[in-house]
Amino acid sequence: MSAFDPSLHLVTDHRLEVDRLVEVVEAAVDGGVRIVQLRAKTASAREQIEQARRLDLAIAGRALLLIDDRVDVALAARDAGARVDGVHLGQSDVPPLTARRLLGAESIVGWTANRPEHLTAADAMPAGTIDYLGVGVIRPTLTKADHPTPLGHDGFARLASATTLPCVAIGGIGVDDVAPLRAVGAAGVAVVTAVSGASDPRGAAAALRAAWDDARSEVAA
Repeated sequence: MSAFDPSLHLVTDHRLEVDRLVEVVEAAVDGGVRIVQLRAKTASAREQIEQARRLDLAIAGRALLLIDDRVDVALAARDAGARVDGVHLGQSDVPPLTARRLLGAESIVGWTANRPEHLTAADAMPAGTIDYLGVGVIRPTLTKADHPTPLGHDGFARLASATTLPCVAIGGIGVDDVAPLRAVGAAGVAVVTAVSGASDPRGAAAALRAAWDDARSEVAA
């Protein structure tokens, strides 16, 4: 599989028709997305397995493919021949330790963490259980109606500084958020609408990639 690079995630938008979803993912990876997370909460397990198979073909090994929430779908998609690199889990999903045992040491396991107690729990797990934390939301977002109170850049910084695990910012992020989030310790950013809702998904992903890389150059200088 591709090397783990959490810098730029695309979380798929379940509102897109499947053919358009595949087009968006392929364009986004062309533009520099390093991780694609299949989030399809309203789809059946069989539908998600088929979506994973199609996304694997579109990605063609150029980025990692994760399944949101569903360890069973990740395993079944692998069994169906798709290359699935791991999962991203929420607080109400299968525990990360269980996912790690089922998926294996080489898989990626991400976990949502938006409160201090989540970070404490993550740090208490054995080393190697969790690869990264998804921390948010940064701004209000329509793609997740039940999202917690937005953190903003400062709130993200406070949470990220409380853990040794890489923290990926998510929730309502636009290109202008990338440099400030990197400056306060983000290991990456995850977006939905900024790419999936763009008329030019490849260009939108490339702009996010350039903003991330430019921020790295500024830090290095």
